[in-house]
Amino acid sequence: MLDDSDDTDIHALFAGAPSSTEFRKLRKRLVRETRAAIEDFGMLRPGDRWLVCMSGGKDSYTLLAVLHELKWRGLLPVDLLACNLDQGQPGFPATVLPEFLTTRGVDHRIEYQDTYSIVTDKIPQGRTYCALCSRLRRGNLYRIAREEGCSAVVLGHHRDDILETFFMNLFHGGRLAAMPPKLLNEEGDLNVLRPLAYVAEDDCDRFARAMNYPIIPCDLCGSQEGLQRVQVKKLLDEWEARSPGRRQVMFRALMNTRPSHLLDPKLFDFASLFPDSSGSG
Repeated sequence: MLDDSDDTDIHALFAGAPSSTEFRKLRKRLVRETRAAIEDFGMLRPGDRWLVCMSGGKDSYTLLAVLHELKWRGLLPVDLLACNLDQGQPGFPATVLPEFLTTRGVDHRIEYQDTYSIVTDKIPQGRTYCALCSRLRRGNLYRIAREEGCSAVVLGHHRDDILETFFMNLFHGGRLAAMPPKLLNEEGDLNVLRPLAYVAEDDCDRFARAMNYPIIPCDLCGSQEGLQRVQVKKLLDEWEARSPGRRQVMFRALMNTRPSHLLDPKLFDFASLFPDSSGSG
């Protein structure tokens, strides 16, 4: 799916990339898997404009670089606008992303909205911030996307995020659901896209570290070690250690569902499932 053009002639986001065979294989795998997700889930509509959300974490750097390489190669005919929402966390290095994006010639918008104060005011000490923080962030990103004429908000969630969400819903939500790779918002005017849906978290980590991108940790929720997501991640890590490749097998299961073998009558017509009474066959 990815051509073998000269790897030294690439987007500025890959400036200083390692020349090792291992890194070249990693980069090509990331591009191949991202392109496959874009195609499989019908994310691409030529001429659209995408708001690529940048948190400063390893996943968003990987997303930004891979999308720009696809665009540079002529495989992604959309406009890309990188966006960082500075949510006002104490100590947040506000100059890191603007400097990074500017020096690499990436079109971008930096938006400051103090959602941190709202979250810490509304959520009691010791409780999980994620739900409210996510709602406030998403609302601001939708607003920015509309202001910038974007048709999609593009997020850096990867395969492992999707799996963790599935098990959180299974264990704590009482439902079979994960993160969809493509979602239409309630208003019907924006898509939410996750082009890294097929990409392993370890590959994002290896790529961002190899590129020496300036990683910004999330101190707001990352400091809450009791989060349900952290617990699920540890469980999946233990399973993977005992049986390498189990994550990928479980992920494939999300793409191979059988409604007739589950218990949801809204998805399968159990009521009409009776043997043929004609006596034939």
